[in-house]
Amino acid sequence: MLSKSRIKYIQSLKLKKFRQKYNNFTVEGDKIAREILTATNCEIEAVFATASWIETNKALLSSHFSKTLTVEQKDLKKISSLSTPNEAFIIAKQLNYSIDTSIVQQDFSLYLDGIQDPGNMGTILRIADWFGIPYVFCSKTCVDIYNTKVIQATMGAFLRVKICTIDFQALQQMVNIPVYGMVLDGSNLYKQSFGEAGILVIGNESKGISSTVKMLISHKVTIPSAKNGGAESLNAGVATGIICAHIRNKS
Repeated sequence: MLSKSRIKYIQSLKLKKFRQKYNNFTVEGDKIAREILTATNCEIEAVFATASWIETNKALLSSHFSKTLTVEQKDLKKISSLSTPNEAFIIAKQLNYSIDTSIVQQDFSLYLDGIQDPGNMGTILRIADWFGIPYVFCSKTCVDIYNTKVIQATMGAFLRVKICTIDFQALQQMVNIPVYGMVLDGSNLYKQSFGEAGILVIGNESKGISSTVKMLISHKVTIPSAKNGGAESLNAGVATGIICAHIRNKS
């Protein structure tokens, strides 16, 4: 049975300030729990799961039994962020990635400038994972990648894609490669030439790319709409998927 103090601690991790204070985050659900248990780059602090889930996954839990606590569904409901709690809940240490400039200078990376929607953030990280984008850089104005909704939406992509928070100016000082910004008044994506490496900038859902970052873009690019298209703009995640698919198909 979970103590009141432990429940209070776990519930506090729903807030960014406490995730930063303890350098922890939470994941829940069968698939993502199994994935994080097999990850070699993630330190587990505690596992809370039903007896049946523990029995089914005892091989995965073999090195974490001392950190595993059997709980009932009613206890999972107290700590869960989901409307319908799953069978497993894990607390883990946040990942700390360094920036390998040799990799950044030889491939394409994403720079997310003020992405605020957790679903969009999670989708973009899944897209990066799908297309083998090694780095996703985030401005300080982005939603916290360890937000529970972001983690759930990534479907484990955060374990494979290196995610770093950094000011764009600081990143540009580290690497000397073209910068492509997704804007409405840019050149046609399909007529734009892309080299072997670059930074793809995706702006805020409603405001687009900030003025300070826009000034540093070397190539402004847009996804052309069909002649009979009526939408004013594309969702940030959709736009990211289109440009990543185009670039990987060209290379």
